[in-house]
Amino acid sequence: MKVAPVYGLVEVSPDPRPGVENGKENKMVKVRIPTPLRKLTGGQAVVEASGEDLATLINALDQKYAGLKERLYDERGNLRRFVNIYVNEEDIRFLQGIKTAVKIGDEVSIVPAIAGG
Repeated sequence: MKVAPVYGLVEVSPDPRPGVENGKENKMVKVRIPTPLRKLTGGQAVVEASGEDLATLINALDQKYAGLKERLYDERGNLRRFVNIYVNEEDIRFLQGIKTAVKIGDEVSIVPAIAGG
């Protein structure tokens, strides 16, 4: 952390280490929630949870925001076809799917598919 004087004030620059904010380690993964699911998160567009992979992360989110998992998975326990999930802007279909590993500082985006013509 660098400290630089600015007109008699002290300005603290952001910590350059990933997963560290305000000098405190952030042990969570940020998850971007699409508008149709925000009623489950109390209107929050971004929530945080932890997990070793997407499956455990979604389970943790469902513990905090009941009903979220059933909106993402079908009755057979598979991710719904119209739900796209990205980890750090990478589509999980081209990674390890729901078993894609996540770590501190990662950003997960849940994006509903949009059809039209």
